[in-house]
Formats: sequence, C-alpha cells, structure tokens
Amino acid sequence: MVKRIGGALLLSLDLDRESTRSISTQLCTALREVILSGGLSAGERLPASRTLAKDLGVSRTTVNDAFERLVAEGLIESRVGAGTFVSQALKAERPMPSPRVQETPAPARKPRLATAVTRAMGDFVERQRLPYSPGAFVTALPALDTFPMAQWSRLVSKHWRAQRDDVMGYGEPYGYRPLRQAIAGHLRTSRGVVCEADQIFITGGAQQAFNLIGSVLLNPGDKAWFENPGAIGACNGLVACGADLVPVPIDGEGIRVDVGLELAPQFRLAFVTPSHHQPLGVIMSLERRFALLQAAERAKAWIIEDDYDGEFCFGRRPLPTLKSVDSTGRVIYVGTFSKSLFPSLRLGYLLSPPALVSTFERLTRAFLPGVPTSLQAVTAEFIEEGHFATHIRRMRRIYAERHQALCDAAGERLTGLLDVAPTESGLHTVGFLPPGISEIDVAATAEGRGITVSPIRRFSLKPTGISGLVLGFGSIRPAEIRAGVGVLGQVLEDLMR
Repeated sequence: MVKRIGGALLLSLDLDRESTRSISTQLCTALREVILSGGLSAGERLPASRTLAKDLGVSRTTVNDAFERLVAEGLIESRVGAGTFVSQALKAERPMPSPRVQETPAPARKPRLATAVTRAMGDFVERQRLPYSPGAFVTALPALDTFPMAQWSRLVSKHWRAQRDDVMGYGEPYGYRPLRQAIAGHLRTSRGVVCEADQIFITGGAQQAFNLIGSVLLNPGDKAWFENPGAIGACNGLVACGADLVPVPIDGEGIRVDVGLELAPQFRLAFVTPSHHQPLGVIMSLERRFALLQAAERAKAWIIEDDYDGEFCFGRRPLPTLKSVDSTGRVIYVGTFSKSLFPSLRLGYLLSPPALVSTFERLTRAFLPGVPTSLQAVTAEFIEEGHFATHIRRMRRIYAERHQALCDAAGERLTGLLDVAPTESGLHTVGFLPPGISEIDVAATAEGRGITVSPIRRFSLKPTGISGLVLGFGSIRPAEIRAGVGVLGQVLEDLMR
C-alpha cells in the first residue's frame, strides 16, 4: 500500500555527463529553472533524495548537495519528517521580465487540411452549446434525480473487485460480449427487433455510431436525406463524412418521402428519428415507414434509424421500430444509453444489417479502440439483473407526470402566448409561437431570466416556416416545471407588448 505521495516526477531534467560542469551543479541549475518557471508550484513536494537519485541515475550525495544549495537560496525548504518542498515564499508576485523588442511576426500560415475536412468545416451546423444541468426547459437530459444510484454503485464496486485483466485490460473492439447479448435480448423483447448479438457494435455514444456508419457508406458528395428540422449532432457527423445533406421537410406523419424523392431520387442514405422526431416530437406513421423502406430499396440506399429516446413511450403502445418492419435489410438501428441511463456513460450501439456485419467487424477491429470494458460490464449486469427494465417502467410514469404537468401549466398560463403540443413519448415537446414573436428573441430573453428554451430554427438546415420552442421536461420536477412556465409566460407577455 502507498503510504504517501512520492513527489513530482522530474525525469525531464537534462544532465550532460560529458560536460565539464559537475552533475551536482547541473542538477541544481535544472531544478532552479523548473521552480522559477512555474513547473513546480509553491508548496509542492519534491521527491525524496533517494527516489530522485534512482530516477536520474545519480548518487544520493549528488542530489543532497543540489538540495542544500537550493535551500540556501531560499527556493526550497526541508521539513523534518515530511520531506522537501518548494518554498512558500514563491507564492508572492514575481516581477515580470522586461518586454523584448521583436519584429512583427509574419501572418500565421493556415494548416493544410484534408479536402473532406475543409469542406465539412464550412457545412457544420454551429450552435451555442446548451446547458447540460437540470433546469427549465433543458432538452436531452434525463431525470438524474431519480436514477437508482444504489444499485449502480453496488455493481460498479462488484466489478472493480474482479480480476484486474478483465477490469484494466484492452477491451474487445466490437464491444463487451455480455453487453452485446444483453442489448440484443432487450431489443427483441422491448422493441420487437429480431437480431443477434453479433450484429451489435458498441460505440462511444450515438455520435460515434453515426460517424462510423457515414465513414463506411458515404463517398464525398453522396446525397443523404436528412429531416428538416433535425438532430444537430447526427447532421454534423454525416457532414464530416462528406455527405451532401438534402433537407427533407417533416409533417404530422414524419419525413415527407414524396418530397425526398423529388429532391434526390438517387439518395445514398436517409437519417430519421421515427419513434420521436427530434425536435418536433412527431411519431412516424406506419404508412410513412413503409414508403421510406420502399424508396430506400429502389435506390439501393441505407437508412439510419436513431432511436434516442424511444424507450419512453407513455401516451400509447409504441409503434414498431422501423428496424422491426424492415424486410430488406436496409435499416441500421442506432441506440444510446445517454437518455435511458445517464449521459456521462458515453455508451451507444449500432445494430448492423447482416450484409454489413463483416465490414463493421473489420473496421472496428482495425480503427476503433473500443469503449472502456468497465462501463460496459456494469451496464450489462444492470440489464441482466432486471434493474434496467424496472428503471424504464418507472421513468415512463415519471415522464408522463412531468409531461402532464407541463401541459396543465401551459393551459393555465400560456394560452394565446404559446401553443404547447402534447407528445406521447420522450423527454421534450414543442410549443408554437403566434405570428409576430421571434423565437430567437424569446430564447435570448428567457436565458436572461434563468430558463432555457431552444428555437426550432436551431435544428433547421434551411428555413421551415415553423416558429416555436423546444421544451425539455424530463430533468425537472413538476413544481419546477410550473415555475418555469410562469417565467416563460412573463417573457412572452413582455415581448408581445
């Protein structure tokens, strides 16, 4: 057991054994430079003389001699029974060096980037990062206050007591086998998807899955249908892979397949969120799902189904996933634990059609390092012991209550100001603004009063004609929802004046 810290690592000290200067003098000079340059801060512990001598391959007498000189200079101090430390006197403000007269530097030369990256940099949808702490009405954040931390902590502790090779070694590039099996079983029973564990590939969140799929399937300039408005992260991931995104509008049944065929009949890829559209909350109708599958089959295209929060359907029995009705093998299903468990897991997965399994195996084995095994192992056991199913059932009830609280409060306070649309799934819904009120102004004013609302325009590749706000309700309790609605109502009234 380590009883105390061993002091800073000083392996970069340059000692020239061919120099005419003694090693002790060189060591003293090198330590002085490190201390005065701020490499070692005031009060920081130096290694013991025996330790430093061993690290540098010199005698202990040499180290003691250097330490004694620095003590005499007041740069370090020795404490009986504790060790040697950088002097506290160095906390005082030091005089700045005199500025040197320098020639005007030449303009910095821009780095040469790959053609695909240069193009993508101009197409990325750049938006200010939204808050990721609970509050009204932050989106994409689950109810962290209700997560079963006791069960999770027990499994974490259990796993870290396992064999060190399993805990600390390199993981499988495709993913931890028990987790792949657990996900396949969950998809069969909960989402109606017939699949095998070999089709599951574990990724560092859904974003990595999108990047991997785009890298496998897209050449620069390939046409890709994309919901408009749509998910920003997936948009940027596909753009980075060279996709030429084709914004396809959304109506009450989901993506307009007829418009997509008019804009790009020979598309290579389509990205959709059929279980709960991001951000409008629309559930894609069964007829529209079949139309999309037929269009993809005719064009020999692939479909990414992003089921980011489809677990939380509380309004009715959920429609089958697009993957579950895909008889052509064109759908690549992507899931994530960021909403069903918690975001910092950075744990997602893709379900590959049989025709692409060997391709994903070769690429992940060659290029991806794999997700930390410890996170996967704990998640697998969380599912296998039944905690995941229990958690999902409980969260459906909680999100239904929070959604109802939002709708009730909006009905009482926001009538004529914001038309909040009920949803049947997920962690957010939308509210539509009356003519004459700018969603950008509402968002900016609301932010100044401590609440977060996202303009629908934020998710749009091109103007949609829809003016509204995305309202997250998953991360806050009903009382906070009602208070947030009160603030939002005041914001809207002030702007209408």
